[in-house]
Amino acid sequence: MNFEHVSLAECNNLTGTVVVIDVLRAFSTAAYAFAAGVERILPVSSIEEAFALKEQHPSALLVGEVRGLPIPGFDFNNSPTVILKQHLAGKQLIQRTTAGTQGVVRSQTADLLLAGSFCCAAATARYIRKHAGQDALVTFVVTGEFEDGSGDEDAACADYIQSLLKGGTPDPGPYLQRVWASLAAEKFLDERVPEFLKSDVDYCTVLDRFDFAMRVEKQDGLLVMKPVVP
Repeated sequence: MNFEHVSLAECNNLTGTVVVIDVLRAFSTAAYAFAAGVERILPVSSIEEAFALKEQHPSALLVGEVRGLPIPGFDFNNSPTVILKQHLAGKQLIQRTTAGTQGVVRSQTADLLLAGSFCCAAATARYIRKHAGQDALVTFVVTGEFEDGSGDEDAACADYIQSLLKGGTPDPGPYLQRVWASLAAEKFLDERVPEFLKSDVDYCTVLDRFDFAMRVEKQDGLLVMKPVVP
């Protein structure tokens, strides 16, 4: 396999196998939601699109954030801590986030599109090995990478999955420590910023808590994310 790492600004029109990474928190939240019984998640890019899709699917629940903060009118913030408190069996979510869902929407030209986080890293690697050829190009979209120097938590996850795909048995400790040391994690660890929960970082760094990958496909004109077992 061959590997590339690109930023959110560089992920339009990608082909081959694409893994969109968002550790803090979109695709950790998504993984916990699937484990709680959510049947599918519809990723969108804008708040307006989310509300419009809600009109077409009234029973769907809205989850997301803008710059990490809750969106007025949405059912839930983009938080594993919040999601774990909900009864979601059989539900459908519409998810809008600042980084993760933007990467999915921009990468929808991929032949195989996956959303990834540490919570399902090994399953993601197994799914790629099973469904992508040995000569496949695997592109990791590091969605949290911005000009302020953030994004190392997503780069760490991409590096970890890439090492697994190369046949390695990496020590996860240094990769997970990069999440805790990342610029994105600072606000979650600052007690003066109560909108961000330290427990979210705890949940987002539980390695391989789930044995499914998260595949995104187009169905009836919508992007649909579902859990898939390798």
